[in-house]
Amino acid sequence: MLTDLPLARSATDSDDQRRTDPRLLAALRVAPDTRVVLVHRALVAADEAGLRLWRVDELPELSWEAGDALYLGRDDDHSYVALRLPPDLGEVRDLDGVPVDGSAEAYAFAQATEFGHLRDLGDRLNDRDAGLATTAIALSAWHERNSHCPRCGAATDVAAAGWERHCVVDGEIHYPRTDAAVIMAVVDTEDRILLGHAAHWPENRFSTLAGYVEPGESLENAVRREVWEETRIEIDGVEYRGSQPWPFPCSLMMAFRARVAEGSDMTIVVDGEEITDARFFTREELGNRVAAGEVILPMRSSIARALIEEWYGRPLP
Repeated sequence: MLTDLPLARSATDSDDQRRTDPRLLAALRVAPDTRVVLVHRALVAADEAGLRLWRVDELPELSWEAGDALYLGRDDDHSYVALRLPPDLGEVRDLDGVPVDGSAEAYAFAQATEFGHLRDLGDRLNDRDAGLATTAIALSAWHERNSHCPRCGAATDVAAAGWERHCVVDGEIHYPRTDAAVIMAVVDTEDRILLGHAAHWPENRFSTLAGYVEPGESLENAVRREVWEETRIEIDGVEYRGSQPWPFPCSLMMAFRARVAEGSDMTIVVDGEEITDARFFTREELGNRVAAGEVILPMRSSIARALIEEWYGRPLP
């Protein structure tokens, strides 16, 4: 079983009972033990030591309006809040290159702060920081895409310290969504692993196959369908290996080891649009090609990397 996956770790109490307190964020804004995570799109403020956590008094210019401040939980030492920087921060400039969108101070502040993508940071963050960063990115992405009610199109108000949105017309409550996705290490009868190359990836990058679960579909059937659609390889056994959130924007990746059906046709056929190449690798072949730079594997924060290295038997360079 895959354990300690980079983005599945956490060391804070979600403290969900306090979310509904309408005074919570106002109280946290003046509390000396509050620590703030800065979020800009899928980026979080970080440095070599890990996630950059700020005291409230270090960020006087940033917004704590509903939807901009998101409660992440607490531990024995601190309460944690994510502050969302505007997605277009600093993009509108005058002829001299000076921001003119009313966020000059915040832009100058952001320019002096180092931000990193969670994909790249996830594996080097400690348990607390990994949980805070993953939750902050996931919540921020949900708010960015759900300003209006999906049923009637009316605007929605933020509630529960960033964990709910309420339709102003019909009163319906909307919660952060998670899209189920499967990802699988496909292994044949010779214990070779099947890896594919997506059309939009850099040259020579290979990874495990993956796809979204369709309505009315079990996880196991999603594995079989996705492998068949992408390679025309028939799957027999499916074994669950683990899961982790992948908030780009809202996926939960559920990992499997899938066995090629005995006696099935081993001819790989890709669609040429979504998947442009797929092939089976022995351990020796994959190790040699990775070492030579002929195959580029997914980043270490991904569950795909964990699946590949579990099959390989040890970390790959």
